[in-house]
Amino acid sequence: MGGIYWLASYPKSGNTWLRTFIRNLTVDGDEPVDINEIQTGNIASARGWIDEVLGFDTAELTHDEAERLRPYVYRWSLKEKEDDIGYHKIHDAYIYTSDGEPLVSREATLGALCIIRNPLDVAPSAANHWSCDLDRAIKNLGNPKMGFAKTHKALPDQLRQKMMSWSEHVLSWVDAKDLNVKVIRYEDMLSDPIETFTGAAKFLELPDDPERIAKAVKFSDFRELKKQEKEKGFRERPSKAKSFFRKGKSGSWKEELSEKQVERVTKDHREVMSRFDYLGGR
Repeated sequence: MGGIYWLASYPKSGNTWLRTFIRNLTVDGDEPVDINEIQTGNIASARGWIDEVLGFDTAELTHDEAERLRPYVYRWSLKEKEDDIGYHKIHDAYIYTSDGEPLVSREATLGALCIIRNPLDVAPSAANHWSCDLDRAIKNLGNPKMGFAKTHKALPDQLRQKMMSWSEHVLSWVDAKDLNVKVIRYEDMLSDPIETFTGAAKFLELPDDPERIAKAVKFSDFRELKKQEKEKGFRERPSKAKSFFRKGKSGSWKEELSEKQVERVTKDHREVMSRFDYLGGR
């Protein structure tokens, strides 16, 4: 049976890394895939995808009108490719349209692999990605109205994405009712990649042969991704950002955030951070 597995994450949490692994795993080549050819599917908010299915320009619609149509587009994609499985990136929170239907469509969705990362590390990575200072990034992480493409001038090739705060975004996916969901942590992708990516592959109905997994993990190593970006650039890098692949580490916030900034993040997200073991001994 076909359908969609959503690769869900708050920005800068490891989505691109996961998609690179999936691409290397499915291609099973003798060398790493080109980072500019890692498309495992569309991003859920891609205006081109939505417009192609609907047959008209959604730029003429209000945000709410376009949002109501998105579940229909995903269902249509399921009917067009009944036996195919798609792996589509999504930064939207798991929300419901005004019709009371999940944005991602119950019928079209096979499940969601939710990637989460310590917000203390998300903040400096997001600041680089958004070309803003750390205080602004931290404020965005705590903003319940945070989103992308809120105007047609901002990211014109994408529809509005409601992300909400980091905590709300995480909980919207991991606690979603009637959703087949698996959660993986960025930190576990780093510390135990074989076990973590093997679990992801099994959940996503992908090959899980140990040798093939090991090769895909090696070809998706952060050093390889950063090397390729330096050599050939990366089409997903924002124009104002120095690089897309920055450090690829866990715990670098200890050198990058002030004590006051750490307190702000933990105050905003203490409950969810505690749930996923991000508070440690603090």
